[in-house]
Amino acid sequence: MTSTTSEAVHLDEAFMADPHALYARLRAEGRQVVRAVMPRGLPVWLVTSYRDVRAALADPRLAKSHAGVDAAIKRHTGPDSPPQYFEQLNETMITSDPPNHTRLRKLVLRGFTGRAVAALRPAIDQIATGLADDIARAAGNGVVDLIETFAYPLPMAVSCQMFGVPDEDRADFRTWANILTSAAEPDEFEAAADAFANYLAGLVTSKRAQPGDDMLSAIVAGGEDDRLTDAEAVAMAFLLLSAGHETTVNMISSGTLALLTNADQLARVSADHSLLPGAVEEFLRWESPVNLATMRYTTEPITIAGVEIGAGEIVLLALGAANRDPDYCERPDEVDVTRDIAPNVAFGYGVHYCLGVSLARLQGEIAFRTLLTRFPRMSLVDPPNTLTWRDSPTVRGLTHLRVRLG
Repeated sequence: MTSTTSEAVHLDEAFMADPHALYARLRAEGRQVVRAVMPRGLPVWLVTSYRDVRAALADPRLAKSHAGVDAAIKRHTGPDSPPQYFEQLNETMITSDPPNHTRLRKLVLRGFTGRAVAALRPAIDQIATGLADDIARAAGNGVVDLIETFAYPLPMAVSCQMFGVPDEDRADFRTWANILTSAAEPDEFEAAADAFANYLAGLVTSKRAQPGDDMLSAIVAGGEDDRLTDAEAVAMAFLLLSAGHETTVNMISSGTLALLTNADQLARVSADHSLLPGAVEEFLRWESPVNLATMRYTTEPITIAGVEIGAGEIVLLALGAANRDPDYCERPDEVDVTRDIAPNVAFGYGVHYCLGVSLARLQGEIAFRTLLTRFPRMSLVDPPNTLTWRDSPTVRGLTHLRVRLG
């Protein structure tokens, strides 16, 4: 079976507002692999089932090197087309394949070991408690935007502390991150990426000259027989700060929405905080912070779910669709904090499995425990069907989440 151009779906504004509507339609039509068109006109292949997405995430024929992705993009859009991905990420794990990917991951891995992440718990607890104190003082029992006051500043403060970013620079960081995870115009996108990269280049230079007790200093230092180049260090910081921060914001806000729209699940978790680790996994499954995995390209012709895809094609793996596949779990659109199922693919799978997954889970657990403890009567202000989502086909995150603290 080979899909045709006429069957292409558009990853447009309607898709960004509610990708699950498209995924449900494709399932009903029995279309697991389809032609799709990105917001700027790039034709891609979209893979949606849990089985196929998980297998594709670990398939070496679906490569991620920036040179290969760039060539595949230009094949469809022309040699002078603007980049549709972060050029500043060219030297990172996310845009490389083994053996270079293996080398880069090894140099960064020690900062994300279980012991290293566990050591951050007191600091994350302190940051979350401080933010809750600020919210209580400023709002009392009134209405706040939980993203503005908690979900965004928590991982930002954690990331900046881990990387030794000065407090006064965090506002700029937020501006750049917002632009880079939206469907911004090419000029605005490029300007934000360049500004962020230039800032990080200066930060890397300062860490080389005067190392501190932070993760970026450790990454820059490298190992005994190898270390990152300046370009690699800047790209790695760019990846860890922007991508890692954004996914955690989305996890906290979407997870809070899941609880506030499911009273029975909220009651369960409120009564038993030992359910929180499993609840975090369910929130990640129910609304994956990354809807579409970053671009891959076919190094040779492949067949997925009976659909033939030629060499040099861009393939997008729909993590959000896979995690709500009825063949993966029962009642996939419902929230159940006690589910016992195979691991979801919110953080990927295979050699590119997210390096910061333990840190994200820890921040989620602490965030929800803090909110449930400090604001047990918290409720949603706006009807769920009126909430708006980020204008990005890749990232899945709310723009605002107004709650009444009660």
